[in-house]
Amino acid sequence: MLTRRRLLKSAAATGLVTSAGGLAAPAIAQGAPIRIGYVSPQTGPLAGFAEADAFTIDAFNRIAADQGLNVEVIVKDSQSNPNRAADVAQEAIIDDEIHLMLVASTPETTNPVSTVAESEGIPTISTMAPWQPWFIGQQGNPGDPSGWRPFEYAFHYFWGLEDVIAVFTNMWDQLDTNKVVGGLFPNDADGNAWGDPNVGVAPGFAQAGYETVDPGRYQNLTDDFTAQINAFKQANADIVTGVVIPPDFTTFRNQASQQGFNPMAITVAKAILFPQSVETLGEAGHNLSSEVWWSANHPFTSSLTGQGCMELANAFTEATGRPWTQPIGFIHSLFETAADVITRAEDPTDLDQLRDAIASTQLDTIVGRVEWNGAGVPDFAAENVCKTPLVGGQWRRNDDGSFELVTVDNTTAPDIPTQGEMQPLS
Repeated sequence: MLTRRRLLKSAAATGLVTSAGGLAAPAIAQGAPIRIGYVSPQTGPLAGFAEADAFTIDAFNRIAADQGLNVEVIVKDSQSNPNRAADVAQEAIIDDEIHLMLVASTPETTNPVSTVAESEGIPTISTMAPWQPWFIGQQGNPGDPSGWRPFEYAFHYFWGLEDVIAVFTNMWDQLDTNKVVGGLFPNDADGNAWGDPNVGVAPGFAQAGYETVDPGRYQNLTDDFTAQINAFKQANADIVTGVVIPPDFTTFRNQASQQGFNPMAITVAKAILFPQSVETLGEAGHNLSSEVWWSANHPFTSSLTGQGCMELANAFTEATGRPWTQPIGFIHSLFETAADVITRAEDPTDLDQLRDAIASTQLDTIVGRVEWNGAGVPDFAAENVCKTPLVGGQWRRNDDGSFELVTVDNTTAPDIPTQGEMQPLS
């Protein structure tokens, strides 16, 4: 297959590198910008993940200009659709001739973009998807570990299912429950990974003494969770967990209340990461719990701006009028890492040099250390996956109806301070 990377290398080797057809001499020599592609779900049911995109990219462009870093960020909207994500990734690579791909926000976006970029030989940094759905989900045969292979150009940083298992069970251990957990797992990359009976969350929950009731996969944007609610009621589940898109969780939570199902804890990923998702629930949002990957109280500092987490969160609120949201830190860190990689590559228009610069990253960012050194990751993923810290939190409803995310367990990352203890829903 003739990829853009092979075309560029062939043209350079034969001396046919001109400015006429977009095949230019090195950008540094000509003063042309280093082009960064960025794909995220700016519209659709996953749009909450992209709420901080414009704020972050505007800040990055200002800082890059001030520091003389000649870059152009080319933004693409996946529309929360994997097929669309693949299409716009191809567009950024072929039509926009990017040098570096950045991608964020759930496997529905990170996986197709990383797969396309890998096939085209474009260095890629991705985040905000557990590493198992990202790495294993892209393998030719996800069910056969013997065939899993490292990627050449795709690099990912975030936490893994082993981390969320530990965080969730640590939070539940603070409550007096019957340790029966109902699982909400949709038929998508995240849901199939989390719900896998062998490598999903259930085996890890079992090791911690929790029994998982899994009524099977459901389709995203469903309007009826009666089957799942009945299964949980029949099992007398004190806890509900899962990895649910925001509109589906609102539907489930409202229907569970209407049907008299009131568990002691509801701890779900994805759905309640964002203040607006909890605000729509009103009082029913109080004491819902989730993983916390970044907060205003995390003890990290931006390598790009020197801001601490609280300063960055406050800057977002001042600029937008909205409360801080977890993706702020990780989107910011993506552009921190991009700036670091570009400045360390001798020729940032050389795709192999960019790839090597990513692989050798040792950067302290607003979300913690980003370094692909294999720490805490199985050997098969060690070249491509970097893990970041994870803690657990609960949403507390204030008297004025606003919500605050309070860290209630830091067993897995003691350097991130707690602000309270786990409380039952009722």
